[in-house]
Order: sequence, then C-alpha cells, then structure tokens
Amino acid sequence: MHKTLLTLALLPLVAVAAEPIFNGKDLSGFAKKGGEATYAVKDGVLVGTSTLNTPNTFLATTKDYANFVLEYDFLNDPRLNSGVQFRSHAYDKETSIVDAAGKTIKVPAGRVHGYQAEIDTDPKNVRKPDTQARMWSAGLYEEGRRGWIVPGFGGGDALAFSKQGREVTKVGEWNHVKVEANGNRIRTWLNGVARVDARDDGDLAGFIAFQVHGIGGAKDKAGTTVQWKNITLTEIPDNTLTESEKADGWALLFDGTSTKGWRSAKGPDFPKAGWSVVDGTLRTAKGDGKESAAAGDIVTLGAYKQFEVSVDFKLTTGANSGLKYFAQPSLNQGAGSAFGLEFQMLDDDVHADAKLGRDGNRTVSSLYDLITAKNKRPNAIGQWNNAYVITKGTKVEHWLNGRLVVAYDRGSQEFRDLRAKSKYADPKFGANFGEWESGHILLQEHGDEVWFKNVKLRDLSK
Repeated sequence: MHKTLLTLALLPLVAVAAEPIFNGKDLSGFAKKGGEATYAVKDGVLVGTSTLNTPNTFLATTKDYANFVLEYDFLNDPRLNSGVQFRSHAYDKETSIVDAAGKTIKVPAGRVHGYQAEIDTDPKNVRKPDTQARMWSAGLYEEGRRGWIVPGFGGGDALAFSKQGREVTKVGEWNHVKVEANGNRIRTWLNGVARVDARDDGDLAGFIAFQVHGIGGAKDKAGTTVQWKNITLTEIPDNTLTESEKADGWALLFDGTSTKGWRSAKGPDFPKAGWSVVDGTLRTAKGDGKESAAAGDIVTLGAYKQFEVSVDFKLTTGANSGLKYFAQPSLNQGAGSAFGLEFQMLDDDVHADAKLGRDGNRTVSSLYDLITAKNKRPNAIGQWNNAYVITKGTKVEHWLNGRLVVAYDRGSQEFRDLRAKSKYADPKFGANFGEWESGHILLQEHGDEVWFKNVKLRDLSK
C-alpha cells in the first residue's frame, strides 16, 4: 500500500506563482465599500485609518477569487479591531439570501458580508470567564451574517483559542497571517501556528477586502490605524495539492490528465471505453442508466484501512453514481457493482432511486440503503458538489459541501441492525458487509454522465 501511495503522491503538480494583489504603490484594483474610513499607501504599506461615526469600511478587490492561499503581514493599533474579508460580497440593492445556516436573511444594499480572518490584538479585550485578553486574530468570522465560526458554531474551544492567541500574537508588532480557502475547507495560520481548520458550506468565491472597523463616537480611537504589507495570493488550480496538504500527507488520486492509479473493478486494466479525461475532469459517458453495465466501475490500485477521501462531482439531470469506500472488487466479478459502503450521488428530484429504500436512505450523500443524510444542502444539478468521507477506527462521517450529513460506527450493533433491514441482508453480500479491515476507493459507473475532479486521499493508517 505504501508503494502505491508513493506513486500517487508523485503525480504531476502544477507550480503557481504568488500574485501580488496589492502593488505597493497605489489602490489600483480596489474599491472602497461600506463606511468612510480612509486608505492610503505609504512606503509600500497599505494603511487604513479609522474615522468617527462611520460603519465598518472595506477596501475590496475588484476581482473575485475562489480557491487560493492568501498571505499578508499586519500591524494595528491594538485598540482598533480589524480583519481581512475573503469570498465576500456587497450587493447594489437589498437582497434576500439563504445563508449557510439555512436562514433567509435580508442583506442591505452595500452591506459587505462573507468570511473574515480576524485581527484582534487588544490586551484589554477581555474574554470571560477567564478574564484575560481574547486575542482571536486569524479566527474565522462571517461578517454581516452568521458571526463567529471558529471559535464558535464551527468548532474550536474559545478559551483554548484565546490562550493560543495570547501565546502567538505580537502586540504592537508585525504579524503574519496565512489563509487557505480550498473548496469547503478553510485553514488559517498566525505567525506560523495553525489557528483554524474548518469545513463550511458558505460562499465559494468572492472579493478580498481589508477592513477598518467602525469606532462609533469613541474619540480616543479616532485616527487609529491598521497596516498591511507583503500581500500575496496564490490561486489553487483544480487537481493540485497545496503545500499544507502535501505536508499533511494528502495524495492526488486523479491528476487531471491521465487515469494513472485506477483500474477496472473487474480486472487489472482501465476500461477501454466509457471513461474519459476531459478538460481536467474524469467523465463517465451517458448510457442506459444500468448499474456498472457499460464501462463498469473503477477502483484505486491501493486498498486503505483508515483515511480521508475528498471528491468533487457534477451530475447531469437524472444521474446516478456513487463514491464507494472499503470496496471489495474480488467479492463480485459478475453483473453489477463491486461491494462497498457508498456515499450516494444522485439527482434526488428526478431519479426513481431517491424514493426507494427506507426514509430517503438512497438520496444524495446518504450511506446508500443504510443511513439517510440529514441537514444536507446539495448544489443544483449541473453544479459541482463535494463529497468528503473520513474514517477513523470504526467511526465514519459523510460530509456534503462542507456540512456533516452522516455519522456512524460501522462496528456497532446499531450498524448491524441497519444492515439487517437493508439490501445488504442478502447472503451474497456476506455476513460482515461494511466491516472489512480495508478496501479500495471506487467511482461508480451507472450508465449516466457524471464528472469528477479534485480526487484526493489522506492515509490515516500510517
């Protein structure tokens, strides 16, 4: 298995140079939004200055960015809270949106909203109950909508986060922040120390903006400044790994140009027809909608015991497919798909399978025929969705578009009881279906046109 992973890790990676989105000379490429705080360039440094009785002010890029690594240094008057927006928006007129919490809200005209990497270095900004400085720089906040994500509803112990912040923040000095927004995963670092690692289903693209926080009528804060320099952005192309992913042991299972690392579930070679690489995607051809009856499923060369696997997928109208894990190709060399636990990929509105099974347990992102996905928000047919599965010991989670939708223990009596009520109670699946020690990753061919990209895996058993 280690030999296979080494091969996959060496698939070609695209080197992308960092882009200096701030030229160090003027405010070209930016537009001011929100309040009336001021911005200027001094000796190559972007300087924001607070103004009395005006709301939060933002200097926003005129270009939107989706997946990227953003780095910058900041120096602020500790009294002036601030932050850097990313994947953010501001509409010309009042707009009703459904936020990532499923709540419909009205966003006022011109209101900047979206993710923010916090700047908070105030020794007097006390966090109760420990009565010490909060220091939440590089925390993850959502301006104008849900508020604190980390620490907050998205995870993170607030007291521990504060303690770490006090340890790594340089009050009154330059600090370095790194933000990695990659699909539904957002990570931040402050002075080289990891602060946030969250999966979230907020906006996937938008502008970047440098905030000067409103100070109301606090005259003692008038004229306080926040400064930024060494601002660079590196966009993340599809089918590549970031430096942090490589350091964490992630491997590409699909390089965007070839079928290396895959074979047919029914034999040693890759299918001669039905699967193709098109514009950086792995595509299954349209057929008659039957399960694994045309080109057939494909599986990884290696088998895995504990892992994280992430796959972006796009369905056509009425399509059916799936991501199987712990797949056992040797158990079924006849008709149909190889046996394995399945993250279902389905057009729930059109495909008949959505109404079969029990209580919706064959709908998109469900553990097929066993556990119904809850609290899910799939993107529309024809748009990309992300499937993420993590297994640790016997514990398994399904995530759809950054949202946890299924969690179970495949070694529990509860799982066995569910299996006894499902199609997998059939003796042909064996007595221990789903409890195998290891298995392959499988992409299913179900006679429908489906696209895959950004297929990556992290082996947790090493």
